[in-house]
Order: sequence, then C-alpha cells, then structure tokens
Amino acid sequence: MTTNTMMTTRCRLLAAAVLGLAASSAALAADEVLIGASLPLSGPLAGFGAYQKWGYETAVKDANKAGGITVDGKKRPVRLVVRDDKTDPNVTASNTESLLSRDKVVAMLGSCTPALVNAGALVAERRKVPLVTGCNPLQAFKSVRKWHYAWSIFFDEPDLASAPFRMMADLGLATNKKIAILADNGPDGAVVGGKLWPESAKAGGYEVVQNTAFPVDTQQFTAMVAQAKASGAEIVLVDAIPPQAIAMRKQMAAAGFMPKLLVMEKGAEPEFFAQATGTLADGVLVGGYWDPSFPYPGAAELAKRFETETRQTQSQHIADSHAAAQVLLDAIAAASSLDREKINAAIARTDKTYVVGPVKFDAANASAIPITLMQWQGGKSVVVWPKDRANGKLIFPLRESR
Repeated sequence: MTTNTMMTTRCRLLAAAVLGLAASSAALAADEVLIGASLPLSGPLAGFGAYQKWGYETAVKDANKAGGITVDGKKRPVRLVVRDDKTDPNVTASNTESLLSRDKVVAMLGSCTPALVNAGALVAERRKVPLVTGCNPLQAFKSVRKWHYAWSIFFDEPDLASAPFRMMADLGLATNKKIAILADNGPDGAVVGGKLWPESAKAGGYEVVQNTAFPVDTQQFTAMVAQAKASGAEIVLVDAIPPQAIAMRKQMAAAGFMPKLLVMEKGAEPEFFAQATGTLADGVLVGGYWDPSFPYPGAAELAKRFETETRQTQSQHIADSHAAAQVLLDAIAAASSLDREKINAAIARTDKTYVVGPVKFDAANASAIPITLMQWQGGKSVVVWPKDRANGKLIFPLRESR
C-alpha cells in the first residue's frame, strides 16, 4: 500500500468516525426535549439571573427525576441550554436567535426585566416559538405588542404602584402626605414612576413634591436626594436597578435624609441589596409576590431546598422562574409533542396552581400574581402587608441605622 493510499484510507476512516459521532449526537439530541434560556448571569442584573437559573434548572431536574416527559409515546429527558445575556438586550436577542437556530430548542424560558425579556420574546414571536417567563411586569409586557407565542407570569404594575398607598390607608400611617419620586427612565421605571405612582398619589390625597427621572446607569444621586430632603417629603418612592438603589440608599444616609417611609422597587429586592447596605436596608420596603409561608404547593419546600443547596437566603424569583419552567414542561407533556404550535396551544390552556400560586393566562397572554409589601428587617425580607399574609410587623417610621 502506497503512502498516498494509506493517507486516503486514514482520512476516510476519520471522516467515517466523525460522521458516526455526529450521527450519534444527533440521535441523542433527537431523544431529548431541548429548551433554552438567556439570563443575566453577569452585569447589573446578575443577582436576579442567578435565582432564575436555579429555578429553571430545579424544575428540569425534577422532571428528569420523574423519568422525563412523554412525547409521542416515549419518555424523553429534558435538557436546558442557558446562555448569559450580560444584562444586555442585544445579547438577549442574539442568544435567543442562537438557541433557536443552532441549538434547535423547541421552546424558551425568559430573562428578567422588560428590556431583556421583551428583546428575547420578540425574537421568539417572530420565529413562532413558545416562550414562558416571569420577571416581567405585565403592563410593560402587554405594551410591546399583541403576543401570540410569549407568556408572562408576574405582577401587574397598577397593583404594585397602588400598594404603598393601600398599605398606608389600611394601617393608618401618619405622614405629611408629601411624596418624592425618584425613578429610572427604563421601561418599568417610566411606567411606575412617571405615571402610576403620581396617579395613585392623587387618588389618595397625597402631594407629589418631586418627580425626578434618571438614566439607568446613574451612580450620583446627591443633588436629587438633597432636593427630596429640602422638599420636606416624608414618603420616598424609588424605582431603580440594584446598583443604583444601593448607591442611592447610601447617599441618602450620607445626606442625613430620613423619610418616614422608603419604598425601593426592583433594586431592593435581591439579597445582595441588604448585604451591600447593611443596617441601612432595615425598614426599606419593596413590592413582593411570593414568600415560603404562602399556602401554595411546595412553597416552603422550594425555599428550604434553595437554601440547603446554595447556602444563600431564598428570593421570590426562585418561585416565578420555577413556575414558568413548570408551566412550559406541563404544556409539552400535555401536547405530547415537540410541535411548537401544539405546545403553544397547551400553554394557553394552563389552569393550575403552582408554587407561585394560580396560573391562568388572559387574552393578552398574562397571568397576574397578587402584590404584597416586603420589608428588610435584620438582613431578612419579611411580608408586612396585607395583614392576612404578613409574617412580620411593619417598621414605621424608618429609623436611623445603628
């Protein structure tokens, strides 16, 4: 055998091996149910993405422990492919496109916050691929377009915006009714700070003495904090992502500004807000929608499982992400098919109570979760309103940190 013949034979054997491996991988992939998710695992919203990843992965692990999902009469394992969108909507969109085109996922789970979720949802919508998400306020979700393939399980902004006013009326909290609003100019900040909070204030007989919008990447709040302090506002309502909320809380303390009531939406929610601000977190309120104490199936167990596995304090985002994944997995099982239209139709029929509560989608593909108010107390987030769900007593007025 000549050298050239030997080389040709080796090349053919190598090519055959590669083709065999590719065929084997394709066969393996064909036996799996592939779903995708683009999440903020780095960047300003990484704290949210870590909770979501755990919630999604846990739901998938549980499905696989039960043998997988029956599709066309055969049990198949589920594989979740996760990509980091780096808190960048452009990356969310490109990740979604890649997951659909290259990874061939049959359906998607969403990112977090309107800017990221909607960017991925628009790609899924264009490609006619089902996407189920939490972590996207419903008005911001609905305002983009009439959705056919994207589905959102989260709170509704009017409910969130009115919650502090309903709490103050319900608990009879005494203030001078002067309000300062400080909100970023992102999609949900603009809706809540620019429109819904002023409307709720007017309806409740409150006076908005300051309403300041700022870019989402602002880190210097000294001037607007000084203005709020000079206005005499005893109620401060903030909508900002975590790095900005942390910076603002510290700058308020440095300026000696101590309103009676401080609500910091979005940014004060994850545990690292309390870790970064220490005792300055005590008394800060944030809208909530889930707690392990709520009477939903598996609520207490999910929180305990998270804390045991991660050695971290649970967040409500483990619940909405876990529920979103379960809704999608249940729909695939109900469809008993990887046909995207059949899966999408099964999602539309969802009517079941999950760890986050009852889920049933309306005509706009949204399922609302009722709002509660939570407050940081001693490094822990407790539910302080409404009364029938409270597991802690409201700290009022806000006190100086010790």
